[in-house]
Amino acid sequence: MTTTSTTLPAPPERRTATIVMACLGVFVAYLPITSVAVSLPAIGNALGASTAQLSWVQDAFVLPMAAFILTAGVFGDVHGRRKVYLTGLALSAVGAVVALSAQSIAFVWVGQALAGTGAAALLPTTLALISHAVPDFRERGKFIGIWASSLMLALTVGPMIAGPVAENLGWRFIYVLPVPFAVAAFAIALAALPESRAPHNRRLDWPGQVTTAVAVTALVFGVIEAGVNGLGDARVIVALIIAVLSGAAFVAVERRSDSPMLDLALFRSRAFTVTTLIAMISFLSLIGFIFVLSMYFGLVQQLGTIEAGWRLALMNGASMVVGALAGKLMHRVQARILIGGGLAAVAAAQFALLTIDADTSFAAIGWRLVVLGLGMGFVMAPMTATAVAAVPYRLAGMAAAGNNAFRQVGGALGPAVLGALLTAGAVSSLPRQLADAGIDGELRERVVDAVDGGGLGAVAGLDLGADTPTVMNAVGDAFLDGMQLCLIFSGALTAAAAVLCLVMLKPGTGAAH
Repeated sequence: MTTTSTTLPAPPERRTATIVMACLGVFVAYLPITSVAVSLPAIGNALGASTAQLSWVQDAFVLPMAAFILTAGVFGDVHGRRKVYLTGLALSAVGAVVALSAQSIAFVWVGQALAGTGAAALLPTTLALISHAVPDFRERGKFIGIWASSLMLALTVGPMIAGPVAENLGWRFIYVLPVPFAVAAFAIALAALPESRAPHNRRLDWPGQVTTAVAVTALVFGVIEAGVNGLGDARVIVALIIAVLSGAAFVAVERRSDSPMLDLALFRSRAFTVTTLIAMISFLSLIGFIFVLSMYFGLVQQLGTIEAGWRLALMNGASMVVGALAGKLMHRVQARILIGGGLAAVAAAQFALLTIDADTSFAAIGWRLVVLGLGMGFVMAPMTATAVAAVPYRLAGMAAAGNNAFRQVGGALGPAVLGALLTAGAVSSLPRQLADAGIDGELRERVVDAVDGGGLGAVAGLDLGADTPTVMNAVGDAFLDGMQLCLIFSGALTAAAAVLCLVMLKPGTGAAH
């Protein structure tokens, strides 16, 4: 089934084309994340969506990435990575078109889910293409750094383009952005991208796919619903039980499978295990933080999508700038220092953001976001390259897919966990903030009931008369209380990941050796 020609590294004349296509593919995969995030307040206002429903806009994209990324990696190994790459581009474009034409929040979810499935096909395929084209792990680190910079470039330009588009044409047109890139990449790949497969025969692992998809979906659903209805809600309890049982079933079937979707022997490598855990934690923190920050810009600072986009671009732009540099530094500086130091910078920036309020200036919040972005830039490439280099070459594609899968699980949990903390903290604080602002009696009950039922954004739909500015200021203060809870949680989690990296990664990991 697999010929010798498909197992050999790409010839030099094709290697450049392969790497360019890999970078373009990951750009298409990640472009919707921040372009949609910066437009969440506009989407919520247009479609009357609650905070929980808006978190599902993000999770509808990230969930399929987490659930199907391992399967996509196996499909590429078995049937050809070029085919899976082209399928991912097509799904990304189709999903964007569906969301563009959506008349309700549910159809936005459908479009996001299709695009997320496309991203699930692109992520492991693009890394596997690089591993195939550059088998030397020391040289590969440089190109993974370029790949990571392409990822961060998508996160950077997404809000910069989405802002003007949303304000001048409407939020729907942000979904036009990925289409020309996907179409162009599709056309170029047809002409220039060589086919490749895994050097050893593999089979599709349907029991593993089903159990992991159920586990991830149930876990994220349970976390989101817990933020809305509490941990005691029957649906939350059932969802979390299903997640645990499905996760256990996944481990059981993978241990018995002759061709596992995720070979559990990978976790015998300490470097792979640690970097994969860090990938999940860092993306939980990053994607969750972007979700909360976009809501802060829209609901508290009352910024338009252009102003919010530029602020997010500061963070992601800083990360992009240092991403390629980090890939080169891997051969001079230990990976544990790069990753651990980067995570420490991210945690410090998150704790520094605890002091912001509704009147914080662009410059005051900007330097904190730049520090956070610089820290993430030193994490992304070394984290991925270390995970791939820690396993035998024949497992490089599976290792890349596994690392990406856990990263996307963290990305899916980010808006769910931080959205739940944000809602819980804000709802708990709101009665006190309203009372301090002089809002009592029936009006206070009406505002609290609206927030309980539809999230903080629901207040904008109430007829508050002359009390509107006072109520909105109180809502903003309650949001800040919830946001502080999110930042404390996120900063502590990131700091713990930094300690884990410095303690558990062996000295010399990622350096030239």
